[in-house]
Amino acid sequence: MVKTVVGEESRLKIVEDRLAQSAIPSEIGLVIGRLSSPLDRGFVFDLVPTPLNDAGEAACSLVGAIKDDKKKGSKGKSPAVDSSSLVIDKDWVAEHARQVRRMLPGGVKVIGIYVWASEMAVKNSTLMLCQTVKTVAEAAPVNDLEERLLVHICYSPRRWTCKNFFLTSNITSNSLRPCDFKMGRVLTSLQTFKCMFNFDMRIPVWRASNTQRLIDVIRNEISIQADVLKGAKAVVDGNLVVSDDPSIVGDLHEIELLLPFLKNTSFEVSSQKDVDGIMVFRGSVCSFAYLNSKEPISEAVREIKGDIITSLQSRLDIICDEVDADKDVSNDVHKDANEVASEQHVSQLFLHSLRKKCDLSFPRRVFVPWLADIYICDYLQPSETTEVLKENCTELMSMEAPMDMKSVLEPEKEALSFSTELFWDVASPFQSTETSLVKNNINDDTRTGNDVVLRSKSSGINIMVAVFVLILAVIFGFVLLFMMGS
Repeated sequence: MVKTVVGEESRLKIVEDRLAQSAIPSEIGLVIGRLSSPLDRGFVFDLVPTPLNDAGEAACSLVGAIKDDKKKGSKGKSPAVDSSSLVIDKDWVAEHARQVRRMLPGGVKVIGIYVWASEMAVKNSTLMLCQTVKTVAEAAPVNDLEERLLVHICYSPRRWTCKNFFLTSNITSNSLRPCDFKMGRVLTSLQTFKCMFNFDMRIPVWRASNTQRLIDVIRNEISIQADVLKGAKAVVDGNLVVSDDPSIVGDLHEIELLLPFLKNTSFEVSSQKDVDGIMVFRGSVCSFAYLNSKEPISEAVREIKGDIITSLQSRLDIICDEVDADKDVSNDVHKDANEVASEQHVSQLFLHSLRKKCDLSFPRRVFVPWLADIYICDYLQPSETTEVLKENCTELMSMEAPMDMKSVLEPEKEALSFSTELFWDVASPFQSTETSLVKNNINDDTRTGNDVVLRSKSSGINIMVAVFVLILAVIFGFVLLFMMGS
């Protein structure tokens, strides 16, 4: 349980001044930061307002008013009654959280929501706020984290408060528990960890399961890769990490993951009759993680591993989202893979349509400077340039434009690739060669009757020639013997 929450003073003061000058009655947004279990502390890096929805409406509004009641026969006024409450579009806030989660590196999470409103409006909207926090947590999950924060910025009187919400508890008026909140220097105490992870997934296309969607097979394979990564050892700055290693000194640390030796049984019991082909998913994922300097190295390794899997899943989700948003996508989901024009159609493919060669490119990950020395990320399709980053960062992360494109990092030089290939070309290259030789010489399926007759005639002629040569040799030998005897 997080007992104390520390907010980055330089950022939170900017947010407070912006809200005070805007004169808006209410606002809602996401709390970006980190909840550290080893330290029992929460760290707030920034507050990101939820943008207007597609209809141009705010995600949070204030209803009700303050009323002054007069009692008949009384000379004075009764105390003012504040019946105001908040109306929140929690689904839109959750969608904002889902998209922001893709842009955050390891160690940086959506850890809750904040609200700018009066004290009474928040008090009258406790259940609505709890539902919103829970919906946001479902849209932007964090592994092994069962609590989220609600940060309240009250404008009358001006003060900051923070409360915990446990996702496993029932939503009641007592679901929020207060915790200590203070401001300080958070960003300057962060350490940076970087890792380049190379992967090569080879997935057999089983003939018995060709009704499965390609997208489901790849997602399942990523889950398998996540289990493999859990058992991977880590080398940080050239030193093998032990689980209880303390924090280390320095700003940037390189992490190398050593995968365990696994016996790949996917192809051992396979035969050409069982498998139609092989799906090959390969590439390199660049991962960053940011942690407090007092946290153990094992936490950094865990965050790096989680960020790699999240990055793979995010690229798959982006492709699916683009297909759903495209109104012109064909309804024929069973068309041949050769007719697929772009990677947008990948979620529509079934395995039986991959019997012919198919090549797809996944979005590549690029990194954009955010706060202090922290980078956030975005994903670009093969046809996109870094110019599209400005719009996403401005809308989703409330970053100021213009952005210096020279500061954008592109460590993934090539996009992750997906392709389908013949089974024997990938699983057993030597068998493929042998099979091709057999096909060239003795292919019962393509041999015609004329080929057999011609081959038989050729064999008969060869035998006759050999017998004729043998007879001539015998006659020539007898002649030589007769001449020598005479």
